[in-house]
Amino acid sequence: MADNISFDDFLKVDIRVGRITRAESFPEARKPAIKMWIDFGDEIGERKTSAQITAHYHPETLPGRQVMAVVNFPPRQIGPFMSEVLVLGLPDETGEIVLLTPDQDVPTGGRMH
Repeated sequence: MADNISFDDFLKVDIRVGRITRAESFPEARKPAIKMWIDFGDEIGERKTSAQITAHYHPETLPGRQVMAVVNFPPRQIGPFMSEVLVLGLPDETGEIVLLTPDQDVPTGGRMH
């Protein structure tokens, strides 16, 4: 079982919906990954990230897709690439990541409640 956190702790995590504007293969990564640029609307703007999602996704199929991401982590250097947000996903039955997405189109930049 996971450790309990307070509601105030939960409120510190800023999870937003963004729309992928561009995606590229990331051959320099140690494990197969895809680089993505995600638009989070006027308040946050476009941020970039990389994710190990190559089992279920290809760079050419990602633009236009909405995804959920933590937008208030500090940037993290991943090889030659600076990741600015953490895209959220869940493992499938084999451990490969499936992206968390809203089941309907929602306004870009919306914060998860």
